[in-house]
Amino acid sequence: MHNDDAALTAAVRAAQNGDEAAFRAVYRAVNPRLLGYVRTLVGEGDAEDVTSETWLQITRDLAGFKGDADHFRGWSARIARNRALDHIRARSRRPAVGGDESELDAHAAESDTAGEALAAERTRHTLALIARLPRGQAEVVTLRVVMGLDVKRTAELLGKRPGAIRTSAQRGLKQLAEWLEGDVGVTETAARTLKGM
Repeated sequence: MHNDDAALTAAVRAAQNGDEAAFRAVYRAVNPRLLGYVRTLVGEGDAEDVTSETWLQITRDLAGFKGDADHFRGWSARIARNRALDHIRARSRRPAVGGDESELDAHAAESDTAGEALAAERTRHTLALIARLPRGQAEVVTLRVVMGLDVKRTAELLGKRPGAIRTSAQRGLKQLAEWLEGDVGVTETAARTLKGM
């Protein structure tokens, strides 16, 4: 088991026993990937809300979770996918209503370093590039590369065969590589991020 996986497994178990610091560690370890996955499903505008709903359910159901870090990532991705699909269905049934800027909260983040800002920018560029793929490929690439799920868990989550997951991931990554090589509106930061994944 990878050190990060061992630490996440231990944090999940401690969080299940009510350790708030451990839950914060789980959140910090999983949320960026989960948010990236949700962005692939619902777009930038609704991703934060859907991810928050996901964490509410994770918090509610955490005591019943069984498994290691890999299982936790798969479990949380399944919850996120279900919340995203619910959100998409609800959005299609109601008219769009504009928000008001006064609703925005002007609180600064606890930690706002230049390194985190650059990492967030690279992530946004990378996810924007992945979002250009056909939806099925984008979802598979995000689950495999961003969430770090293996082929088996990705197949289980999406209800597909492992071979279909491998093919979809291969096609998606090939297309991303072609865009990177052809410099089709891809920024240098996105290219570095994808090559590092």
